[in-house]
Amino acid sequence: MRHAIAALSFVAMLACACALPWFGTALAADSLEAALAKLDQAAAGFKGLTVDLHKVSFTAVISQSAVDEGSMVVRRPKPRDLRMLVDIQKPDPKTVAVQGRKVEIYYPKIKTVQEFDAGKNKDLLDQFLLLGFGSTSADLKSAYTMKFVAQETVAGQKSSRIELIPKSKEVLAHLKRVELWISDSTGLPVRQKFHMPGGDYTEATFTNAKLAPNLPESAVKLNLPKGVKRETPQK
Repeated sequence: MRHAIAALSFVAMLACACALPWFGTALAADSLEAALAKLDQAAAGFKGLTVDLHKVSFTAVISQSAVDEGSMVVRRPKPRDLRMLVDIQKPDPKTVAVQGRKVEIYYPKIKTVQEFDAGKNKDLLDQFLLLGFGSTSADLKSAYTMKFVAQETVAGQKSSRIELIPKSKEVLAHLKRVELWISDSTGLPVRQKFHMPGGDYTEATFTNAKLAPNLPESAVKLNLPKGVKRETPQK
């Protein structure tokens, strides 16, 4: 399951006020509420989206980063039912599909699909999906302790940066904290950064987001050629 969670972390694992400047701790709560209100505004009626993805994975023990480029399709047919397809084009092509508890990773070079069942790790999987597109402030508040950090520009968008600490001790053992940048203009995430134990992190930056409310179910499923081998590493 470790590989499945790592795949989801790029994932994913996501206000009526305008951008607020940082004037110190006295305005931190107001700034957080403004960012969360904007998130709720974007979540209302959210059904689907396509977006480009830039992912950086840092491994502390060797002080090395790996960069992936690709795209992501998100479909949310109903609240808390998020389905996604992440297509990494370079440097090493692979596609990750998430449907409920099932995670599939397709490696085209070896024509192999690895299938994982989140099972008892469903709570950890949910933490990544909570930060996906279409999440509400209530979703986040139920699972995280949050604080406003700063106003920053990310990928050309003015954004509110907030920090989230998991409330669950079990989740905290795998995910120390999350940084989330919420666009002041769209209310959508423009960057997510997942901090793991030991100093590892995964950072995903989203660009060219386009709402797509009428996505078919096929848009978030693997489109596999004939002759693909299927593996279940958990068994």
